[in-house]
Amino acid sequence: MDHHENLPAAVDTEALLALADSHHARPARPLGTRDTAGHLVKVYAIQAPGRTVSEQDAEAALRIAGAHLELGRLRGTLGLAVLIVHAGGDGDYVLVHTWIEGDMSDLAIFAGPRGKPDALRPGRAGLTPCVWEAAVLAHERDAFSRQVLDGTGPLTERLAAWSTDTVEGDVR
Repeated sequence: MDHHENLPAAVDTEALLALADSHHARPARPLGTRDTAGHLVKVYAIQAPGRTVSEQDAEAALRIAGAHLELGRLRGTLGLAVLIVHAGGDGDYVLVHTWIEGDMSDLAIFAGPRGKPDALRPGRAGLTPCVWEAAVLAHERDAFSRQVLDGTGPLTERLAAWSTDTVEGDVR
């Protein structure tokens, strides 16, 4: 039985069902925590089918993140960031998520053609993480709260726990 007639006009049933039919898991893997532009940066790779994130891709993303994080003090940074290097199906993406003052975060998304890290540019206004990137960032929100904000003991121990609290495997 089809109940599409009861949905608001803006609900694109064909597009939503097409997305659901093509949706798949993508592997996410942590690439360690690095010191970049004075920040502790937890790095992840996400790969679309047939794509890989190489060490060279990660290094290029760290250069992009470093340039962005140089302005960290002006943005209210707390010195912790998450970097996602996503070899997507339609292009490459680099996300720099930084914890800032007042329980807030700052997100920068860089996008560009596949395999051309020098062509990555800031994403258009309003661009937000895709479903796979959002899954990693959801874990990271919980890890930050669990290990740093609600953690106990010296801050160095909390940050060490945060650095190793990662998500790995298929994300949906």
